[in-house]
Amino acid sequence: MPTLEAVHAERRTAEVVDPDARRVLVAPVTVTPTKPLTPSHLKGLLWTDVLHRATAPLARVTHRSSHSAFDACEQTVGFWAHLDRVLGDVDYSRMSEDDIGGLYREFRAEDRRPTAADCAPYLEAIEQHGWVHPASARLLRVWREQYRALGLHDPGLTEHQPPGMGLEEAIDLLGGLDLCLDLRRDGGPVYLDATRHGVPLRVVVGADGRPNYLACALRDLLPLAREHDEVVLLHDRELEPDYLLLQRVLSRLGVLVHRVPLGRVPIDGRIASARHGGWRGLGAADLLAGLGDRFSPAELRLGLRLYFIALLGPGAHDSFRHDLLDRALGKARRLLDSAADTGREEALAVLAAHRGRDGAHAHVDPYRLTSGLLARRRGAPPRALLEEVYG
Repeated sequence: MPTLEAVHAERRTAEVVDPDARRVLVAPVTVTPTKPLTPSHLKGLLWTDVLHRATAPLARVTHRSSHSAFDACEQTVGFWAHLDRVLGDVDYSRMSEDDIGGLYREFRAEDRRPTAADCAPYLEAIEQHGWVHPASARLLRVWREQYRALGLHDPGLTEHQPPGMGLEEAIDLLGGLDLCLDLRRDGGPVYLDATRHGVPLRVVVGADGRPNYLACALRDLLPLAREHDEVVLLHDRELEPDYLLLQRVLSRLGVLVHRVPLGRVPIDGRIASARHGGWRGLGAADLLAGLGDRFSPAELRLGLRLYFIALLGPGAHDSFRHDLLDRALGKARRLLDSAADTGREEALAVLAAHRGRDGAHAHVDPYRLTSGLLARRRGAPPRALLEEVYG
C-alpha cells in the first residue's frame, strides 16, 4: 500500500495542468550518513523541501538526493573502514545518533587517514552490491522517521539509488566537453579543467584512484541534467568553488542552472563543521522532542520553516536561538488559525508570483515565498498554500 506521502506526491504531479511544463531537477548537497542532523543540515533540508513542494504544482520536479551516489567519498567510506578497524563487528542498531556521531568525530580527529587499500573493498561493495555499513544504515532509518515528523519529502533515504553514470563514462564526457585533464597514465590525478574560464584546476580523482565529492556529484547529475530544462543546486557556502564548477559543467549541456548557496547556522556565534560536534541538544531529535508536546504537527512544520528559512535567511549571520524559534512557532499557530479558505487557484497564483522576475525561473524561490508569510500588510495566506507547501 502506498504511503500517504506518496499519494500526495502523485496527486501534486497529476495536478500539473500544462503537459509542456518545464522539467526541474532539484539537487541539494547530500548529507552524509555519519552524524545526527544538525541545525545547519535542517536549514538546507527545509529550504530544499519548500522549493520542491512549491515548484511541484507548476512544473515537473525531480528531487535528487541520493546517499548511494556519495557513499564512495572518503568522509563516508573512510569512516566505515575506521569503524571496522577500531570496533570490529558490533551491533549498531543499539546505538543512538549521538553515539555514532561521536565515533565520527573520533575518526575525523584521528591522524591516520584511510588509505586507498583500506577503502578498496568498501568501494567494490558499494559499486557492485549497493552495500551500506550498518552504522550508516542505522542513521538512515532514524532520519527517515525524523523526515516524517518534519514533513520532509523523502527522496529515498533507505533506497539504493546509484549514480546513472560510471566514473570512466563521466571522465569521457568531461573530455568530450574539453573540461578534463587526465594524468593517470603518468601516475597523476584527474582534473576538472575550466582554466579557460579563469578557474583553477580541480582534482576529481586522486592519484590513488579515489573519487572525491565533486566526482560523485558529476556521476550523479550529468545524466540527470540532460533530461531537465532547469537545474537548481542547493549547497553550503563553503562548497561554493566546487558548485561554481559544477554549474559551469552542467550549463555546457545546454541546461539552465541556478545555485542557491546557504550559510551554516552558527551556534553561540561560531560556525563549525559537524565533524567537530557541537550538536548535542540541538539536533533534529532534540528539537522534535522539545517542541512536539507544545505544538501540533502542522504548527511544528510551518514554524520550523518560518524560522530556518525566513528568519535565518540565506546567510550565516544569526546564531541559533530557541526564543526566536518559539516566536516562529507562535506565528505559525496564528497563520494557521487565520488562513483563508479560498480555492487552490489562489494558492497557485501566490506560487507563480515567486518564480523570479516575470516568471523567468521555473522554480519557486523559498525565501521570498516564506518571508512573505511574515509581512504585516499581507492578507491571510490561502489555507491550500500552507497545507500543500508547509504542511
